[in-house]
Amino acid sequence: MSTVTDTPHRAGPRQWLGLAVLALPTLLLSIDVSVLHLAVPHISAGLDPSAAQMLWIIDIYGFLIAGFLVTMGTLGDRVGRRKLLLVGAAAFGVASVAAAYADSPATLIAARAALGVAGATLMPSTLALISNMFRDARQRGVAIAVWVTMFSVGIALGPVVGGAMLEYFWWGSVFLLGVPVMALLLVAGPVLLPEYRDEEAGRVDLTSVALSLAAILPVIYGLKEIADDGPSALPLLVLLAGLLMAVVFVRRQRTLESPLLDFRLFGDPAFRTSLVTLLLSMLVAGGTYLFVTQYLQLVGGLSPMKAGLYLLPAAFALIVTSVVSPIAASKVRPGYVVAVGLVVSALGHVVLALTDSTSGIAQAVTGFALVYAGGGPLIALGTDIVVGSAPPEQAGSAAALSETSTELGMALGVALLGSVGTAVYRSGVDVPDQVPDGGADTLAGALEAARDLPADVAAAFVDSGRAAFTDGMNAIGVIGALLALGSAVLVAVVIKSPPTGAAEEGAEESADRSGAPAEQPTG
Repeated sequence: MSTVTDTPHRAGPRQWLGLAVLALPTLLLSIDVSVLHLAVPHISAGLDPSAAQMLWIIDIYGFLIAGFLVTMGTLGDRVGRRKLLLVGAAAFGVASVAAAYADSPATLIAARAALGVAGATLMPSTLALISNMFRDARQRGVAIAVWVTMFSVGIALGPVVGGAMLEYFWWGSVFLLGVPVMALLLVAGPVLLPEYRDEEAGRVDLTSVALSLAAILPVIYGLKEIADDGPSALPLLVLLAGLLMAVVFVRRQRTLESPLLDFRLFGDPAFRTSLVTLLLSMLVAGGTYLFVTQYLQLVGGLSPMKAGLYLLPAAFALIVTSVVSPIAASKVRPGYVVAVGLVVSALGHVVLALTDSTSGIAQAVTGFALVYAGGGPLIALGTDIVVGSAPPEQAGSAAALSETSTELGMALGVALLGSVGTAVYRSGVDVPDQVPDGGADTLAGALEAARDLPADVAAAFVDSGRAAFTDGMNAIGVIGALLALGSAVLVAVVIKSPPTGAAEEGAEESADRSGAPAEQPTG
């Protein structure tokens, strides 16, 4: 049925080296999410883009990653996951060079679009290959835990690495980070990574591809616009159109013999619960990260680089809990491990809910670290359940669903929780008469406007703005605590056992039918 690498039941040094190779692009992509925001002033000075062009430079990358994840996950199952990963790595390297040396806004937008499509090939391929390389459930859990922690490490390192490069080099240098990483992947990938493809899968249904893009892209765009400017007619209509296309997409998949996305995967309660809980967790993480990073800089007065350093404890906490949780889940019911983590995360949200504008940076950093520490078991075990529960020929699709849930959750968090926090801020800030309408819509704008005010008026205005912004972060903390506790109850009830190891069982069944173990492909 499928081409599967012949690896022993337990992974050896080659598989762990392969995991290190797969972790590098994961780290790079997460760094890229946060590093571009630092480069915006430098790009503006170098290329002089219009406001609309700058928005597209920032947004097009995330839009296309989210839009193409499902397509690329399924495509990897059909043409070969390693092959798609290497093609995507080559394309990402070329697009990185094009972005670094772009001489116009249009060129940079095009390069960022190419980076988004290439990035969508990398994420599901890396996660699906891990399910092939690590057939032992405990080892797979640890491997996925290592893989998922690279995201937060990259997000935390982004401001540090980006700040250092922008201090010594030109703005394009931040894009060149991807070139050596992708070069290493192209060299080491054929040696250390296995190949896998479902040889019985049908052709990719191009209509389904178009429908998936027509569903995901408008939803992400609508949420982004609502987060930036608040609810209005156009983004709400775009969002509604995307949801309607999603309904059409689902209907079509149910009629196809070889669907782009097989919705029978959702028949497993643990699979469904893991996806929903991951989405809710990323929703909370997106809104919390947005406000905590701004709190450290705009309220705490830290530079972007220092703020990144203060986020490292949270990243380290996530690494520890993500790696330890699969070991704990082999001895204790996985749902309980995740539930305990979510209670810890809820405690972190409570700490953030009690933080005020004068309590200092330490309390915000502590609360954020608890949020990340508590989320580690869910991200590691939830992702393992999603990928491990899928049959081997659908591991790419399952990985794409996990990634799409993460991307959509982050977008929802920024849109919904960001809007809540902003509304609380705007209702609480006392704006002097000298400030024009819209001059204090954000705390960053308020701090800028305060420079032109008399000293005593400016001081009162800044204090009011920082207090109101902190109130917004407090509100997000309360919502996050409630969602974390609700999710803890849900997973404790539903998730009762580790994933059955469908990838392993499917590979063994395939070998049994053929009378011999599957062979390692050449090259």
